[in-house]
Amino acid sequence: MRILVIEDEEKIGNLIHRGLKQHKWVVDLAKDGEEGSFMAEVNPYDAIILDLMLPKKDGLSLCRELRKKDINTPILMLTSRSAVKDKIQGLDAGADDYLSKPFAFGELTARIRSLLRRQREKKIEYLKVDDLEMNLLTYQTTRGGKGIPLTTKEFMLLEYFMLNAGQVLTRTMISEHVWHENFNSLTNVIDVHIKYLRNKVDNGFRKKLIHTVRGSGYVLKDEQKKTAKKKR
Repeated sequence: MRILVIEDEEKIGNLIHRGLKQHKWVVDLAKDGEEGSFMAEVNPYDAIILDLMLPKKDGLSLCRELRKKDINTPILMLTSRSAVKDKIQGLDAGADDYLSKPFAFGELTARIRSLLRRQREKKIEYLKVDDLEMNLLTYQTTRGGKGIPLTTKEFMLLEYFMLNAGQVLTRTMISEHVWHENFNSLTNVIDVHIKYLRNKVDNGFRKKLIHTVRGSGYVLKDEQKKTAKKKR
């Protein structure tokens, strides 16, 4: 999961950033409303943690702008204000949930998981590319019925490939979705991870699914289209 934190208080922002990374989530941090607006518009996020009181552009205005631009990423609004009218303002602006400061970090992560579950229900929860299958709820991956043990980063990488089966993915695209905003896509970290992933997914199978496109990037190819099933 990739999460954007928009928080101008350095201590709180760094605390949230470090804590969420320990949960193996990719986290980007913006320190004012304008920077947060730019990042939310150009990058795909699974959730946004948005402080109400921000320099350059306040949280309410930013939330309204994102919704007007059809950016429907779940938003958890943070604020030191606890009055009911302030919560109503935040929710009416388009926020999905509201958390007052100070807060317990455990409650923050629980609320994020709740938002992600709700968002996941609207999306696909099962991917299949040829005989490669991935359950996005249980995080189980198999090929030909045999389980494939994946690290968190490998799972995120393979999920991105499967969601975009047949499409060439550049290193920049991969770095922005699977790593983080300031990741240096010129390093060989992506190539190394794809090598590890290819060994787990393709070794021992006649048909290879992960291919290198010289000068462009990588592609997960399949003779049949990926399928996605919604929860019944």
